[in-house]
Amino acid sequence: MEKLTVKELFNLNETIAKDLLNSVTYPWEALPKISAFIVELGETLDEEKYEKRDKDIWIAKNATIAPTAYIHGPAIIGENAEVRHCAFIRGNAIVGEGAVVGNSTELKNVILFNKVQVPHYNYVGDSILGYKSHMGAGSITSNVKSDKTLVTIRTEENIVETGLKKFGAILGDEVEVGCGSVLNPGTVVGSHTNIYPLSMVRGYVPAKSIYKKQGEIAEKQ
Repeated sequence: MEKLTVKELFNLNETIAKDLLNSVTYPWEALPKISAFIVELGETLDEEKYEKRDKDIWIAKNATIAPTAYIHGPAIIGENAEVRHCAFIRGNAIVGEGAVVGNSTELKNVILFNKVQVPHYNYVGDSILGYKSHMGAGSITSNVKSDKTLVTIRTEENIVETGLKKFGAILGDEVEVGCGSVLNPGTVVGSHTNIYPLSMVRGYVPAKSIYKKQGEIAEKQ
């Protein structure tokens, strides 16, 4: 279970949500707490750097927000972040410093660490994306099982119960997800791992590996 912990997956110095993630052992435990954390943290943000817009929405003054983007609170958009044309932020979203939320990308109940890129037609729901992680065009997180049962995480050793009905994916730092891939509910990808394009991913994928297809995962050299 150590490989699934916050401290194994992330550099917490690269997120404004450091205190929230430090308060839990496993990252999915933070998902139900994102909304309340944003509301509390937002009120403490430096007014020289952040502007409060509408209810529970804080946006860095040097962030770039397209006029056609939609942002529903609670939400924090970090410094030098870019929210592009027709992005749809449905609430409970932390977008890190220098992160990119692209055209027609939808976010819901997420933490994006600094410099995360979800730049083209992505859906990211009930998920946490680590520092500099990148989702290729059209790749998505699936956050509810088709039979509506609680999400579990499959590892080589066992099945981990999360107690959550909605849980998409956890990406460690500097994960690369190829175009058109689907990350099924309860996917956890270790840091510095690459996912091939058009992949269907489920369960735990080790750090510093290359996911080619289900059952074929190579260690990075």
